[in-house]
Amino acid sequence: MADIIGNAASTAHVYPEGCYFKTIEDIKDKHVTIMGLGLNGGGEACVKFFLRHGAYVLVTDLKSRQELEPTILSLTMDKTLNRSRLSYVFGEHRVEDFANADCVIKNPGVKYEGNKYLAAAKAVETDMSIFLHFCKAPIIAVTGSKGKSSTASAIAYGMKQSGFRCFLGGNIALSPLSFLEDTDGTTPVVLELSSWQLRDLRGRKVLKPKIAIITTILPDHQNWYDGMDSYVADKRLIYENQDADDYTILSADEDGYMDECQNKHPECKCWGDDFALETRATVFRYSKVPFIRSFYGAFLRQGRAGGAAIGYSYLPVKLRSRHGQQKDLREEEILGELAVPGDIMRMNALVAALALQLQGIAPLQIKGVLAQWPGLPYRMEACHSWTSPSDKRPVVFYNDSCATVPEAAAAATQAFKRSVIYIGGGTDKNLDFFPLAQALHGNNDVTFKPKDIYLLEGTGTEKLRTLLDARHVSYRGPFASIRDLLLELRVNLKDPDARKVYGPVSSKNPLPIVFSPGATSFGMFANEFDRGEQFKKQVRDLFF
Repeated sequence: MADIIGNAASTAHVYPEGCYFKTIEDIKDKHVTIMGLGLNGGGEACVKFFLRHGAYVLVTDLKSRQELEPTILSLTMDKTLNRSRLSYVFGEHRVEDFANADCVIKNPGVKYEGNKYLAAAKAVETDMSIFLHFCKAPIIAVTGSKGKSSTASAIAYGMKQSGFRCFLGGNIALSPLSFLEDTDGTTPVVLELSSWQLRDLRGRKVLKPKIAIITTILPDHQNWYDGMDSYVADKRLIYENQDADDYTILSADEDGYMDECQNKHPECKCWGDDFALETRATVFRYSKVPFIRSFYGAFLRQGRAGGAAIGYSYLPVKLRSRHGQQKDLREEEILGELAVPGDIMRMNALVAALALQLQGIAPLQIKGVLAQWPGLPYRMEACHSWTSPSDKRPVVFYNDSCATVPEAAAAATQAFKRSVIYIGGGTDKNLDFFPLAQALHGNNDVTFKPKDIYLLEGTGTEKLRTLLDARHVSYRGPFASIRDLLLELRVNLKDPDARKVYGPVSSKNPLPIVFSPGATSFGMFANEFDRGEQFKKQVRDLFF
């Protein structure tokens, strides 16, 4: 596998095989430094885990105590913890705190390479590496650039609704250490894994998922990586330790592979083709259109009378449902109506449906369960409804704050098969904003041009504005805050002449207002979750 991945991974740090802690009991009385407490629960879960198992824990974070007060308060209120073994260092990192520790627990967003603090550590682990070392549960692992959170969520939802005792964690803002002790060999665990989390597993050989899924690959985090090949090299680690008894689920649709990959295989047309050549697991593919019978997997077929596309599986006979085997059904319907909007969410649900069938759940049950899947917060989340007092126009606000790449925001503008009011913008991470500019322009096969465009300030916004100005696309802003933006939006929606901008009023078809930034949240917000929460709060405060 290392030879196949090649030079793209050659500069990445390779960790020792296994884990520093051989048994859970080894944790007792060890000195553990946790690098990064944070506000999203990962650092907090690590602190609780190591205190529960008798370690001396030092937390070091560059943020101030005041900034981290919510997490500190949560730890203080937990009376089950022995806080006499807990200490903090705020506003700085000190080399001695790393050098004197038995083990350092690294934040996945921090690069190992070139970091003097991590270089001083005797051993470096992450919450994920420790979880995978000790967990005996079957793992369903999901990575990708777009759709991994929704896909992982849909799988876990489907498993639970089908009667499984299942856990969901990882990059989806829940550290798996928070539920490690509740797992066993019969409790499936669905993990969303970022490229950074996978990078921290290089060499350890602790990840061997029963099902590995790679969703759409797009340029992302190019301010962190030195190119697409090094970014994708970390994604490849998801299937590195799989064998023929495991499953790898990959896209069959053409993407940016031909332009993005420096060392292309001549027979490959997409990243999924490339991955399929590499993995030792049994491969299944997914597609937005029916595919030829040269491989197994799942696909969408357009529904009747222009309705939503229907999802079908095409699997080896032994993996088909009992009904499918008895009736000799080559294709089985696994996906119908969904409660969440958009083609992207439908593809995510299709991949989830395929994984659920590979877990032995019947297609009819999968179809019924996923019809009720509510989606995730901050991902095309319908968060508020409002009616304008001037013309009685109903609107629905959609919170898609976790759309941090331009392609995701572009897809959000088209999710409703009608024109929307678009809100976006933010900080650049060295990405190309052309796909979003193209969608906002409304040409080149993009059918639905937004009725209005509102932009937040940011370096990414400036790149987008340049593209929009060149196309003579009008927009409002950029605004220094969500509140300022929403105040202007409210004025415009309540204007007596709003019909001229937003079209006829339909009581049965509310106007979608989509907040899908297509950029990161740095500077204006703590993270995309904070951005999403602030958006929801301000919407509810101003549109009542």
